Amino acid sequence: MFSVSLERALLKSQGRTWDGVPLPKLTAADLKPDAIALFKQKALARGRLTSDDAAVSNEIMMENLHLADEDGYLTRAAMLAFYRDPERWVTGAYIKIGFFGDSDSDLQYQDEIHGPLIEQIDRTIDLVYTKYMKARITYEGIQRVEVFMFPRDAFREILLNAVVHKDYASCNPIQISIYEGHMYIWNDGQMPENLRTTESLFAKHSSKPFNPKLAHVFFISGMIEAWGRGFDKIKAACDALYHTPVPEYDITADGIMVYCQANELYLRLTAEYRLGLDESILSRFRDDEQKTVIQIMELISKAGSINNAEARAATGKSKPTVTRLLAKMRDQGLVISEGAGPAIRYRKSDQFS
Repeated sequence: MFSVSLERALLKSQGRTWDGVPLPKLTAADLKPDAIALFKQKALARGRLTSDDAAVSNEIMMENLHLADEDGYLTRAAMLAFYRDPERWVTGAYIKIGFFGDSDSDLQYQDEIHGPLIEQIDRTIDLVYTKYMKARITYEGIQRVEVFMFPRDAFREILLNAVVHKDYASCNPIQISIYEGHMYIWNDGQMPENLRTTESLFAKHSSKPFNPKLAHVFFISGMIEAWGRGFDKIKAACDALYHTPVPEYDITADGIMVYCQANELYLRLTAEYRLGLDESILSRFRDDEQKTVIQIMELISKAGSINNAEARAATGKSKPTVTRLLAKMRDQGLVISEGAGPAIRYRKSDQFS
């Protein structure tokens, strides 16, 4: 049986890659015109193509991109990027998105993005940031600001990396699992041996895409950068959006898993929304008290009621601090105290029940 690994070894000995193999009978006439038009539009906007470059026929465009062999047959990279239904040739050449509740088994809704890869990127980003990531609202002065869990520019770079590094012979789709405060992006891909940790990826390194022909298409389109600068862009985008934590990479033989955490402002706004705490209520507490108030209200929401010791364990604050804050929360109408002495417990007031 002719295995994928044997095919790769033979191709490597010939100086070729999996995505550079031509597909019999696939020609430029079979490609989706809208996909090629989108590619040209992006490449022109970024200055990667001139107007003269973009004016050529699709056949010459494929030749100029080194995506056609001497007989005019197109490579797997051309098929993935521009063919209207890549799954006719390669199973799993799509992106799967799911929103999960409190557990990994609590799938609440999902979508799949199919079609040419050059179209899948923007469609996926638009769907994730309109349907899956719920923006939280805050105000800077009188300006209304939407706060997302994770920066759009960083997500775009991670998704593009997943597309160009994916092992398409594996037949598994890229999978995006989104939760209230974090998400995972997985692809059945590979990275070079020297780039197997989060630290090495965010350090200076050369660019070695698993699918170089496909990566070149996305480079010319202006959607990705050369020389491994994508990780610099991810870090910069995370720093710019309320100091969002840099994503963590887990790279194994089973694929590449990227763990993205929400920024602290988003988590705070989400907790405020869930608990019914608006700015007028939290403003009654000092800035250094507000996070602890939210933590205590979250704990009460889950447990029903708490005592001083349980509040200290959850917040890490001292007994005098928690005692003072619980009394203040009671005075401000957030909680009601029941009992006396060491047995006193606190539950939500009727206003927040």
